Amino acid sequence: MATDLAATKGEALKLLETVGVTVVELDYESGWQDAIELGRLGEKLGIRVQYRGHESIVVKSPAALAAGLKRPKLTFRQRNLFCQFELSSLPADELESLEAKAARLGDYILAGHLMRDVDTEWKE
Repeated sequence: MATDLAATKGEALKLLETVGVTVVELDYESGWQDAIELGRLGEKLGIRVQYRGHESIVVKSPAALAAGLKRPKLTFRQRNLFCQFELSSLPADELESLEAKAARLGDYILAGHLMRDVDTEWKE
């Protein structure tokens, strides 16, 4: 199953015409407004169109958290960062700094036990 990301409605329309594409993910802020229209068009073509406003990421270590927040954010989606380590193991000022960085990016740092579904993983 080939899943492709569309960063604009125009890209989504091009992907709906592309042979081999079976799923188009709308990865732009106003994608929710286009989801029904594009979904109907995709249905006629046998292509599923989906929109998600957030993604869930498992974070394996404090180093992985710091590194992940330093990388450029390539999606508009809110990232829920589920930490699989004790947040209390970080010095308070470091945790505050990481939380501030996440907030600026529109993301949340959360305890791992709150995790439900996982989209990806950050390792060291």
